[in-house]
Amino acid sequence: MKALTIIGGIVIAAAVVGASSVYTVDEREKALVLQFGQVKAVKEDPGLAFKVPFIQEVVKYDDRILSLDTQPLEVTPLDDRRLVVDAFARYRIVDVVKFRQAVGVGGVASAETRLTRIINASLREVLGAVESGQILSSERVALMNKIRDAAILEAENLGIEVVDVRIKRADLPQQNLAATFARMQAEREREAADQRARGKEAAQKVRAQADRTAVELVSAAQRDADIARGEADAERNAIFAEAFGRDPDFFAFYRSLSAYENSLKGDNSTLVLSPDSEFFDYLKTDGFND
Repeated sequence: MKALTIIGGIVIAAAVVGASSVYTVDEREKALVLQFGQVKAVKEDPGLAFKVPFIQEVVKYDDRILSLDTQPLEVTPLDDRRLVVDAFARYRIVDVVKFRQAVGVGGVASAETRLTRIINASLREVLGAVESGQILSSERVALMNKIRDAAILEAENLGIEVVDVRIKRADLPQQNLAATFARMQAEREREAADQRARGKEAAQKVRAQADRTAVELVSAAQRDADIARGEADAERNAIFAEAFGRDPDFFAFYRSLSAYENSLKGDNSTLVLSPDSEFFDYLKTDGFND
């Protein structure tokens, strides 16, 4: 019975030792074998591996692309228009030995703290060298690439590869929004006033040109009418002169009839003249017979 107990104890101890000697690595992981804090082996391929039990320990790190959201950061571009920038990064542990040496037992939490400082420094450096309009425009993509490249160089010492850095939003601080909106409103009102003033000026020019054109047209028409009347009067006078030259008596008779017609117009025309007046010569029988 005692022998069975001893054998059972040996089997259990062997099982414990065997279990402590074996470890597995997932395809999503990388592993370090440490002995008294020193790196003894690196396991990057998935599968089963062995270590010295009770002396060596295994530390595993995620081999996938990880996400890091930074806290909103206030930056001051060249135009001194402060912005609150919210960014995030994608990174991956590429050198587990260097990563372990850089962060120690702090692991991923310690690495992300240091990576956050690196990204914030890159944000301040890159965004502080441009104007706020560039940050809020399509040029943001090029700026984010610069931030990523700067972070890549700094993160190499951590054994980390920065895959990407993106700006989620870039807004004005809350206390500056009201002042900014007021300034934007004033600018729009000034632009509207300028547009109205330019419109009035253009309208005045159009009206002045139209008035000038109307005066010129009326003057030209009046001139042409005067010329036509003058030519007509000249032609009429020429006809009258020719008719007078042919028969002066008939012309005098015609002129008298015209005078009668013009003098006796209307329903109640009264003309007081002496009976012997020459005006009635062609109304007298003897005068007419002559």
